Amino acid sequence: MLRKITIAVDGYSSCGKSTLAKAMAEKLKYVYIDSGAMYRAITYYALTKGYFDNHLLDTDSLISDLPHLNISFIYHPDTHLGETMLNGKNIENQIRTMEVSKLVSTISKIPEVRHQLVKIQQQLGADKGVVMDGRDIGTVVFPKAELKLFLTAKADVRAKRRMLELKEKGQHAAYEEVLENLNHRDFEDTHRAIDPLVQADDALLLDNSNLTREEQLNHCLNLVQNLIGEKV
Repeated sequence: MLRKITIAVDGYSSCGKSTLAKAMAEKLKYVYIDSGAMYRAITYYALTKGYFDNHLLDTDSLISDLPHLNISFIYHPDTHLGETMLNGKNIENQIRTMEVSKLVSTISKIPEVRHQLVKIQQQLGADKGVVMDGRDIGTVVFPKAELKLFLTAKADVRAKRRMLELKEKGQHAAYEEVLENLNHRDFEDTHRAIDPLVQADDALLLDNSNLTREEQLNHCLNLVQNLIGEKV
């Protein structure tokens, strides 16, 4: 049996963090945890509760609801991926809309939200053998992770990837709108006062602008193999 480690995948929005983390988890037979989906789930909840009024958030009401929100992941046998559940309801498609994307940075800046989700994430990864992606996994959630990756890519490449993802889900958005949203999220993620997006000192930088998914996966699996000293 392969020695289990913790793998943290951080980076900018639409860099393919989830795609890489899912593929690594499947290959290594690890548990995959999408931390970004957790923040999206709370954003979606705030929207459905009417806590957003013209992009202004009723923060106090949301914070009071946090203890009653149960976020989990269910394995889908057809896609072989985990899908996001909120209080027993599958909301995987609902959290991937542009509406949620535009507001998730507002949610992620709330200290109480971050504290609650980090606690859950650390519990999920306590036994190792986990791949988690997000924006503060290697710096806050798993600062002692054996392998930390920090993904980046050119903004125009990320915007095109995001548009393709939306199209595959039957959603459409203008390129300019997607690019503006990515730039806004980059600024919000890197400038928030609590746990901003930064590359951990011991994280390996990976610019995947010109890499195929297979090339990126093979490169990262080689990193794991070199780290644990076993063939994967």
